[in-house]
Parts: sequence; structure tokens; C-alpha cells
Amino acid sequence: MTTDTTEGEPLIRPSSTEHPLYENVVEACRSVFDPEIPVNIYDLGLIYTIDINAENEVGIVMTLTAPGCPVAGEMPGWVADAVGALDGVKQVDVEMTFEPQWGMDMMSDEARLELGFM
Repeated sequence: MTTDTTEGEPLIRPSSTEHPLYENVVEACRSVFDPEIPVNIYDLGLIYTIDINAENEVGIVMTLTAPGCPVAGEMPGWVADAVGALDGVKQVDVEMTFEPQWGMDMMSDEARLELGFM
């Protein structure tokens, strides 16, 4: 019998919510907006994982509302610039993924309200 090692693993890795820099990184992500939508990318649910290690190196896994988004090539740089400007952050690596695919259910209540979905 073979065992699937990925069974039961979450599609989105958990974030380093206990790290002292976590809230600052979230706020930096909230300063980045998709130019076509008047809501920041964090509240849109485009930031999947914020992983911060003991050396204050930040790894961010994010997505876009659609793979063909016109700012697909620029958005990771905007996020890296915003987070990299924070005091204490040593390095930022932004990884783009489309698994799982973004859906409107990933938006915060604030984003839904801002966009008129509530």
C-alpha cells in the first residue's frame, strides 16, 4: 500500500503569526493595491502565506485575482518593496502561485463591504 504524503496538508501554508514582525508585514502588504480594484491586496485575500524565519527573512506566497492580470509582472516587486522597507526585515522573497486559485470567498469582510458585496 502506498501512502500519499501530501494528503491532509493544507493548500496554503500557515503564516508566522507569532513572529514579532508579522503585524508590520501585514500592514506593509495592506499598503499595496491592485490598480483595478480599490482594495488592498491583503484584504482581497491575495496574500496566502507570510513566513518569517529567525533571521527576519520574509517569504511571501501570493496570487492574483486572475493569471492574466495586467500587473502580474509588477505586483511581486511592489510587495517586496513595501515589506523590504520595514525596520528589521533582512530579506524578502515573493513567490507567485495560482494554487489554490483565488476566489471572492478569500476576501475579508472589509473588502466585501468596500466592493459592495455585503
